[in-house]
Amino acid sequence: MAKHFILEIEETSFRYHRDEEKIAEEQALDGIYMIRTSVPTDQMETTSVVQAYKNLSRVERAFRTMKTIDLKIRPIYHRLEDRVRAHVFLCMLAYYVEWHMRRALAPLLFIDEDPKGAARQRRSVVAPAKRSPAAMDKALTKKNDRGEPVQDFRSLIACLGTITRNLVKPMIKGSEPFEQTTRPNAIQQRALDRLEEHCRLPTRTQ
Repeated sequence: MAKHFILEIEETSFRYHRDEEKIAEEQALDGIYMIRTSVPTDQMETTSVVQAYKNLSRVERAFRTMKTIDLKIRPIYHRLEDRVRAHVFLCMLAYYVEWHMRRALAPLLFIDEDPKGAARQRRSVVAPAKRSPAAMDKALTKKNDRGEPVQDFRSLIACLGTITRNLVKPMIKGSEPFEQTTRPNAIQQRALDRLEEHCRLPTRTQ
């Protein structure tokens, strides 16, 4: 509040009064966010500036995922600079892999797959973000448009984590041990198919 007052301090006296000019300037912008950018108008119009500012929430969410939720980049127990850099680099790679996995598994998650449909639900770019009708249907029915169950990313990863590779040692004399992977259930198989399809490189045509 100090900026709203003018102080007059002398050796034997002290006086203060309100800075009406600054108070009026502050009142004119009360409740209004001002966004400034150095990008020229011909490169980024007003709507794009606001949208870019709002998209910062995705960056903040990414850092929150890296630092505390899933990847837990902290604490860093390394002391040497090259090892600290390697640690952070691996965490960045891990998040990049997770980003691709979320895109591939979007139909099986609560992720909104129709951002344009969500944008149409807003009166303007400054209005609170809303989910698309398709995303609302997924949230209400807990199923996608194919009737498959949907869940959050961490739950689906935990579900995939129950697939195990076991070392089988037959009791039959002369038989060699072998490895066997448990058969995926319907949800797991669907997720694995989505990941394989997403990661498959496009074939070149002559």
